[in-house]
Amino acid sequence: MIAIIKYNAGNIRSVQNALTRLGYESIITDNPEEIQSADKVIFPGVGEASSAMQYLKERNLDELIVSLKQPVLGICLGLQLMCTYSEEGDTKCLGIFDARTKQFPPKEKVPHMGWNNFSELKSSKLFTNIALEDDVYYVHGYYAEVSKNTLATCDYILPFSTVMQQDNFYAMQFHPEKSADVGKQLLKNFLEL
Repeated sequence: MIAIIKYNAGNIRSVQNALTRLGYESIITDNPEEIQSADKVIFPGVGEASSAMQYLKERNLDELIVSLKQPVLGICLGLQLMCTYSEEGDTKCLGIFDARTKQFPPKEKVPHMGWNNFSELKSSKLFTNIALEDDVYYVHGYYAEVSKNTLATCDYILPFSTVMQQDNFYAMQFHPEKSADVGKQLLKNFLEL
């Protein structure tokens, strides 16, 4: 079973629909026992960092998430909350990735919205059948800086982390559930880890 963490963030139902299309059963839950017993955990979200972290802390989900041993996938806000700190709301985050989340400088249109490809892909099972020129779909005004946890980068105004990993924790800044066949492949690769 796949647990999708329910918290104060949007876009969770579209992730569940993408998993259903791939033939996987999932539950949307904030129940610690259900999350801990899941085979895989997905931590998606569209929203604002400080209110999302507050929701997690009120339910002790912040401590639960960092203690998980099964594969965990953060998506969009999920990736940003897995970093140490976000400039959005001056927010202390989960600290899984040794990186900070910063606001894009207003040199181009912000938020970064639409299709973009990778500028670097490191070797990972997560990228089976994925290429540099593959496009994925973004909607974000904040980005995670490039760090030792970066598996893939994208360039928009500046290079940023678009896929990150630390042990059993993986995260994607883009939305695989909205990224057509490339997104389906990435979700499938994660679910087969």
